[in-house]
This record gives sequence, structure tokens and C-alpha cells, in this order.
Amino acid sequence: MSFSDFSQVQESLFSGDLTLPEIVQHYITNIEQRNDEVNAVVSIDKESALSRAQDIQERIDNGTAGKLAGMVVGVKDLICERDKQATCASNILSDFESVYDATVIERLRNEDAILLGRLNMDEFAMGSSTENTIYGPTHNPLDTDKVAGGSSGGSAAAVAADFCTASLGSDTGGSIRQPASYCGVVGLKPTYGRVSRHGLIAFASSFDCIGPLTHSVKDAAILLETIAGPDPNDNTSSSRTVPNYRQFAEEPDANIRIGVPEEYFGEGLDEEIKEGIQLKLDELEQNGAELVPIHLPHMKYSIATYYILATAEASSNLARYDGIRYGHRADIKDVEEDLKLEREAITDQIKQVEGEKKVELSAKLDDMDSALVRLYKKSRTEGFGPEVKRRIMLGTYVLSAGYYDAYYAKAQKVRRLIKEDFTKAFEDVDVIISPTAPTTAFDLGTNEDNPVQMYLNDIYTTSANLAGICGLSVPAGTHSNGLPYGLQFMADTFEEGKLFNAGRLIEQLD
Repeated sequence: MSFSDFSQVQESLFSGDLTLPEIVQHYITNIEQRNDEVNAVVSIDKESALSRAQDIQERIDNGTAGKLAGMVVGVKDLICERDKQATCASNILSDFESVYDATVIERLRNEDAILLGRLNMDEFAMGSSTENTIYGPTHNPLDTDKVAGGSSGGSAAAVAADFCTASLGSDTGGSIRQPASYCGVVGLKPTYGRVSRHGLIAFASSFDCIGPLTHSVKDAAILLETIAGPDPNDNTSSSRTVPNYRQFAEEPDANIRIGVPEEYFGEGLDEEIKEGIQLKLDELEQNGAELVPIHLPHMKYSIATYYILATAEASSNLARYDGIRYGHRADIKDVEEDLKLEREAITDQIKQVEGEKKVELSAKLDDMDSALVRLYKKSRTEGFGPEVKRRIMLGTYVLSAGYYDAYYAKAQKVRRLIKEDFTKAFEDVDVIISPTAPTTAFDLGTNEDNPVQMYLNDIYTTSANLAGICGLSVPAGTHSNGLPYGLQFMADTFEEGKLFNAGRLIEQLD
């Protein structure tokens, strides 16, 4: 049993060839057989999924099932599901269970999707390889020596490994699109505000977007139709009507204008990927597309701008995890005992010295942190991993007095210029094309000690988040090393239909 997309699943269901419990069991069996080597699924609720499958099967039989009946969905472990863990792959939330459903979860359930399991990720969505996680790294199912990408690596790997029909991820600077490219699946970052963020545990609130990872462009369109739309629980969600997105994937128009920016096809891009995308462009042009050279002059600043602004927002958002109100809490007895012993040691030293040394030690004793402050520090030290700590420190630095204007304020101005570059470009083109990532998936452990190199994996994706526009990664070919690579289309705000149109044209070339 194998499905290339959701339409095949529904054909099997509605023809009576298969029942929904059989389909769910198929995915459960795949997880049991391969998840030890892939490590995409961090928890699974078999009994609930099978029970719900039986209920939905009855609705299928009597013709009352929702439009997602038959879709089995995996969920990135930072999107809240009632009574399910939502750890963000972090020790700070290792025991946390959500008390409510995210809006996207409610909408999936309302259309009879089945939520099968929680998926691995980089801690608090900070990473490009799904190696920064308390669950251990996710391996690329196409080559388990390679990374799956990140931070939604578990979501991409789960789809590629046939652990689910589709999955939900989050994209802050490319975290859906880059792993989609590495794993050979479709990944969509919607326009900021198109999908409610209610129930998404925040990394950087002005960047974060929930989106689908799927086997096909049409499946991504179907899922976006379901999860998009206004939400009274999220005042950044758009009130715009949700279009019939699937029509763009079902009846694509080949006569589109594609912007080709020189900035995205220069130094640093794998030559084979560059040539492969160029071949796709040539075919699209032969079929009626118009290729328009464009210039995006401020793209060279996108990585620096993104990591200044995103880390600043992360520093603010993650301040809530203090070990006092909720989250991991260090052992207060150990903290108090350590403080007591340290105080006694300094007091003994004071008795043995005179003069300036005595004054210095007395001041040190007076300035010692309270047990509560030490508890806060130790809880956060134990709770967060090294990449999260790095980004909190960077964000705190750029927000600090004396550096705010030099870094944060300036980055906000550059963000506006990047947005203006896109606005101007979309006056002349329908979509903009670029690579999704500069290379195919790299070896596990390769960039663990080189964070700057890791950050450069997002070089083609961060600009869409900075501008708030939408982006879609679709499989573009297979490299000579045997691994897939993707190409990215970007469209103006709330023009996801143009992405689905262009993405489907690429699928039809194969």
C-alpha cells in the first residue's frame, strides 16, 4: 500500500477498496518499522487514531464525512493539541501538555482529518537540521546519514517516509521550505496572517507561519483551504475570504510571468541545482511562461537582518520560561544548599582577612543572588539547549541599551526596504523563482560547530518571512548524489493561488 497523494487515498476509500482503519494502520505499521532509524515521530496515539478512523469511516459510508476524510496528519511538536505534549523539543517544556487545541487543529478535526502523532523539530524551531532536539536528530529517510533539514525536519521526513498523508510545520525563516527541499516533498509558507497562529508556541511572532508539507501541490492547496481564514483568537490573522485554492492546482495557466532574480543564482549555489532549475525554466518558457529578469538589491542583507530581528523576538518570547510559573524548574533544595555553602565559605574567609580584601568579600556577600534568582538562572540553564541560548543572547544584545539603534532599529529599516523590493518586483511578475536551498541535504553533524554556516542554509528563504509574502518549495529534480532538491516560488501577499499554479506547472513537467 502506497499513496502518491491525498486523491489516491480518497479514491481507495470511496471505491471501497480500503477502509480508513486499514489506512491508519498502514501508517502506524510504517512508523513502527522505520521510525527508529528516521526519528521523525516523537509520540503517537494509536488507539485514538484507530477509534477516530472507525467513526469517520461510518460518516464516509453514509455520505456525511468532511472534505479531509482519509487524511492522516502529523503535527510539529510546537502546535498545541489538547491533552498532548507540546515540548518544542526542549527540556524547558519536557513535561508540558497543552490544555487547548490550536485553531489549525480544530479546523483539521472539523473536516475529519486524523491526527496521528507529534513530530520532531529543532528546539523552539531554532535550527536548519533538526539536530537541536531533546529527542535526538531526525534522519533524512532518503539517506539516513543526511539531515532532514529544519526546523520542521520531522514534518518533512514523516511525509517522505510515508508515516502520514501530510503534516503541519512552522516556518519562521524557511523552516518548512528548506526541509521540504531536502526530503523531496512540497512545503508551503503562507502569507503572514493567512493562517491563525493561535496555539503555535512562538519563536519570532512577526515571522512565524503555520503551513503544510505534502506529497503534491494540490494537497497543499487543499490543506490551506482548510486551515486558512480569520480567527478571533489571533488579531494578526487576515479577514480576507479564503479562495478555492485547489482550482489553481487542478487547472494551471501556463502563461505566467516568472521573475528571475540575479541575486539568487550567484556564488554559493550548487552548480547542478542551478543548471537543473534553469532547465525547468526553459521548459516553462517553451510552454508559454515569460521569464523576466528582475533585481532585488537588498537581498544580500536578508540573512543578517533576519537573524537580528528573529533573535530579538526570540529573546522576548522565551523570557516567559522562568521555571517559576511553568516549564522546567531546577531543584530548589539543591539551589538553596549551594547558596548556603557558598555564603558560609565567604563568611569564613571574611573572618580570616583584613582591610580591602575584607571589604571586597563583604560586598560580594551582600551582592549574592537570592535563592529565587538562582533558581531562575539554573532552571533556564538546564532547560534550554545551546542553540536556543545562543539566540537568546544575540537577541538580548541587539535589544540592549547602546546597541538597539545600531542593530535592531537599523534591521527594521532594512526589512522595510526588502519588502519594497518585492512590492516593486510583483508589479511586473506573477511569481519569483529561486532555489530553495544552496545544496542538497548535508551529513549529520557537519555544521554543529559552525552556526554561521548553518544559518546560511536559509539564504534563499528568509526574505519571504521578512517581507511577509508567501513561498512554496516544490521538488525540482534529483542531484547526481542521489538526493532531491527543490525550487522555490514566491508570490505577493495573499497570492497563494499563483504559487499553486506555478508549482503545479513544475509537477506537470515530470
